[in-house]
Parts: sequence; C-alpha cells; structure tokens
Amino acid sequence: MSDGTMAGRTVLVTGASDGIGADAARVLASRGATVHVTGRSESKLRPIAEAVGTEPLVADFSRLDDVRRLADQVRERVERLDVLLNNAGGTFAPAKRTPDGHEPNFQVNHLAPFLLTNLLRAQLAAAGTSLVVNTSSAANLMGKIVLDDLDYAHRRARQFTAYGTSKLMNIVFTRGIAQRWSEDGVVSVAVHPGPVGSSFGRDSWLVGLAYRSPLKRFATISVADGAAPLVALAERGPDPEIDGRYFSRFDADGRENRQAHDQSVITGLWQRSEALVGLS
Repeated sequence: MSDGTMAGRTVLVTGASDGIGADAARVLASRGATVHVTGRSESKLRPIAEAVGTEPLVADFSRLDDVRRLADQVRERVERLDVLLNNAGGTFAPAKRTPDGHEPNFQVNHLAPFLLTNLLRAQLAAAGTSLVVNTSSAANLMGKIVLDDLDYAHRRARQFTAYGTSKLMNIVFTRGIAQRWSEDGVVSVAVHPGPVGSSFGRDSWLVGLAYRSPLKRFATISVADGAAPLVALAERGPDPEIDGRYFSRFDADGRENRQAHDQSVITGLWQRSEALVGLS
C-alpha cells in the first residue's frame, strides 16, 4: 500500500539490482512513485522491477554503449523524470581496463553516470523542477583529481585512491550540474550513505574479502539504513537549498576533499568528461 508521499513522481534508480539501490527503489515505489530500475544483472534486477511494477532496464556501466542504449530506453518510456538516483558503482581493480579502455573506477563511478545524466537532461528539464542524487562516499577525502591524467596513463593507479577519486568526482559533478542546469530547474546533490553491508566491493578481491569477513557486522550499517538518506533526499525533492551540496548521510556539508570546491577542477572535469564520452 502506498502512503502517497511520492505520488505522481517518476524516478530512475541505477545500481538497483541489489543493495541500497534496490531498497531505495522498493521504498520509493511503496510511497507512490513510478520507479524505473537499472542494473547489470538481469536475473537480480528482474525481481526488483517486478516488485516496483516496471520492466527491468539492463545496462553494464563498464560499457558506454550500454549507457547510451539505456538512455534511449528511458526516453522511450518517460517524458519527464522527477528524480534520478545515480547509485550504480563500486570499487574495482584499476589494472582491469573497461571495454572502452578506461580505468574502471573512473568509468563506472563517474563517466557512465555523467553520460547518462547528460543524455537525460531533457527529461529532467521536462519535469519543471527535478533532482539528481549522486551516491558519493567519505572516501572522497582520499581522492585526487589530475585533469591531465584522469585515466592513469602516466601514473600508477592504486585501488583505494582511484575509488576515492571517483567519489570525489561525484561531488564535483554535482557542483557542475548546479552551476550549469539551474535554468532547467535541475537541482543536484551528492550523498555519502554510510558504510553499508551490501555487495559493495564484489569486483575487488581485497575489499570483497573485508566485506565477507565477520568484521563486516561491526564496521557496516544495514542496507535499509544505507538507503534511507537516498530516500529522504528523493522525498525532499528539488529544494534549491540543497543544490550542489554534499550530505554525509542526513547531514548537509559533510567533510570534503578541498578539490571539491576548486572551480578549475569543477570546470575541467566537466569539459574533459564531455570530450571522453563524445558530448562536446
């Protein structure tokens, strides 16, 4: 039964095959939203799509053509998009490049959602006012964006730094949307959901080992607790007061890497990302 708090709103949740994306999708649907879900595993995504009442949208963010096809499918299904939850991501071994040739943390966590969001700009604008929520992390503090070497062609990519850098990029991308799309009524926000005990890190042997150990229950919060900040922001909607801000769970203005407010980084990352995905 719906409580109606999201009635009339259309939502797209990426990374909805399991974890906080799946939980957020189910909760938002229970509150009246029309929720579309995407993930890379059709077998895991299908029951989530059935639970929210829509057809699954399968896409692997390590393949940018999948992202382009996903955007086409979303545009076919919806004329307007009230909330986009850019939640897909993880931590990956940097040495295993994507089929597109990119460092995987950079592509899956930043470049793919950057492309998807840009391709859905018209649907976000058609809502009149809309919200983009980018799932970031406290790990942004250990990131370092090098604009002339985003893909680690000239330096060694260490896994935790590469992951932290991609999460810093989520915040920087949020600031870029706030600066560029306000006339379209698009509000953007980044959020650290907390250390969630889900399948995060499944593509990394080292992180996966830690998350599968008995210590996991002491170091992490539940999936429902991790999804709660995303749901709260989606319900809050496109409030100009939160535009361009980074939340640490429910608290605005969480701790950020100093690059997150560097205008040259905000502008430079947007421009280089546009070029890499063929938007410029």
